[in-house]
Amino acid sequence: MTSQSITAATAGTWTLGDLTVNRMGFGAMRLTGGRPFHRDPPSDRDRVIAVLRRAVDLGIDHIDTASYFSPLRSANELINSALAPYPEGLVIATKVGPGRDPSGAWLPMARPDQLRGQVEENLRQLGRDHLDLVNLRVMRLDSVAEHFGALAELREAGLIRHLGLSGVRPGHLAEAQAIAPVVCVQNRFGVGAEEEDHAFARLCGEHGVAFTPFFAVAGQGRESGARGDDAEEVLRVARAHGVSAAQVRLAWTLQLGPHMLAIPGTGDPDHLTENVAAGALRLTDDEMARLTSLRDPGA
Repeated sequence: MTSQSITAATAGTWTLGDLTVNRMGFGAMRLTGGRPFHRDPPSDRDRVIAVLRRAVDLGIDHIDTASYFSPLRSANELINSALAPYPEGLVIATKVGPGRDPSGAWLPMARPDQLRGQVEENLRQLGRDHLDLVNLRVMRLDSVAEHFGALAELREAGLIRHLGLSGVRPGHLAEAQAIAPVVCVQNRFGVGAEEEDHAFARLCGEHGVAFTPFFAVAGQGRESGARGDDAEEVLRVARAHGVSAAQVRLAWTLQLGPHMLAIPGTGDPDHLTENVAAGALRLTDDEMARLTSLRDPGA
């Protein structure tokens, strides 16, 4: 099987509430160009629209986005332009919490009463009458009760189908679950993560909650992207399989458990194909153990 013939279905599926998706998804962060929280030049519009359409052709049916990624271009608008009318079964997950003012300046956290406006703006940009999945992106909140409660009300009103959390701790998850069902947790996680992060990922699985890492490929490069300084252990495994370090990181993520989803993002069609092909990579038990034991923050 060549990388060109592998589809997102190879990685298997998971059900978010009542929505079944392939576990290999797509993150829209990089569609807007460069770093999402800076004023980097916008990406090539035609190129990223082609990447989005190619993603769907490759079987990706779970796209993760947010309206606050860039002050210069909306990832949501690009998704709308590329894919509407949306194919049946496509799940678009978005995030609310942070935002931007009319000038494009970064606003770290909305008040609970401002979340409806953010939801409505996502609906407008995406051209939809409801949102499949909304993750509350938590920025320096000790309690998520008021914010999550506000989203639960919008879910009851039919504007949102399912709810999730992003950037949270186990206490936040328990607090939210007491208010409304949580189908997804989206946290920073990847090779080199601390044991407490692994424990939280396992806890989500025990609760039937999807765990969707961000920066799983970029690692310490975060929103700037992969830095090319992968740990020797990652490179050793990559050489053994004849694949890239990024593919090893994605395969490792998926093999941690059936509830683990992957949402690598790219504006490059070749990287997109490689990312999807990682769903077919099978690491040995020994390789999984060696990678999981890494605790180097630069891993």
